[in-house]
Amino acid sequence: MRYHNITKDDMLNGDGLRVVLWVAGCSHCCRECHNPVTWDVNGGLPFTVEEKQEIFRELNKDYISGITFSGGDPLHSANIMDVTELAKEIREKYPKKTIWLYTGALWEEVCKEEIVRYLDVLVDGEFEADKKDVTLHWKGSSNQRVIDVPATLKAGDVVLYAE
Repeated sequence: MRYHNITKDDMLNGDGLRVVLWVAGCSHCCRECHNPVTWDVNGGLPFTVEEKQEIFRELNKDYISGITFSGGDPLHSANIMDVTELAKEIREKYPKKTIWLYTGALWEEVCKEEIVRYLDVLVDGEFEADKKDVTLHWKGSSNQRVIDVPATLKAGDVVLYAE
């Protein structure tokens, strides 16, 4: 897996103060994407043990609510295996921290993936420029959904995250 950035004390990509891992690789290539530099799977830098330790140092801080996986697309074929393993490790090591993930894929396309078992919130759907709305919380366009993953798995139908 490759990544572009690790953001610390982020307040825009999920509830509370978060660490955000921006992965490289996205096949959605949404028009007017706010982060097109992350589309190239060969872009950025290799994600190594040092970066993982950096994330863990952030998650060790009491005031950090959790981690958000973004990009790029964490569920891109070049990322999903490594992101799943990292999410699993974070869930085991930091059970009280929340895990958010942004993907251009729809819940219905990814709901059977192993990674969803480790997620608290999944923001799904491609960014659609004609549905852009800067007043929306945690998403860029009105077609996207902020999904409460544990509640959705329990209900068997999409449950939106209560802000």
